[in-house]
Amino acid sequence: MTIARATAADVVAIAPLFDAYRAFFTGGNRLDESRRFLEERLARDESVVFVARDDEDTIGFIQLYPLWSSWYCRRIWFLSDLYVKEDARKRGVGRRLVERVIDHARETSAVSVMVELPRREPHLEEFYRRLGFGRDEVFELARYTGG
Repeated sequence: MTIARATAADVVAIAPLFDAYRAFFTGGNRLDESRRFLEERLARDESVVFVARDDEDTIGFIQLYPLWSSWYCRRIWFLSDLYVKEDARKRGVGRRLVERVIDHARETSAVSVMVELPRREPHLEEFYRRLGFGRDEVFELARYTGG
């Protein structure tokens, strides 16, 4: 298995996985929308995507968005999306992708990596805890979703 930073040339291979990931959380498949979204993020350098491959088979991806800490005047990475193909699960692919994110955070002198933990996926808290993530002791995030 290899983990590499994705480029625009990887979008065609990643888009079906990204679409499956989105369908799991939002319902329905919208492959064209998923592909366009990834193309835009990578073209504009608005996200970092790492892709896992087993030979030529794309088996997983992880996507980060850059944020900044005013307190520390340093980068924060927001780990938004992690997906591994069903037939590739239980092989350490997700763990390897998260470890690559941690390395990327160090390489970019980030102060932290934040991750959202969906309430309907309680097992993820333990998964991330085993990789060194813990509950933020300073902040509890709130969200505005429009009026």
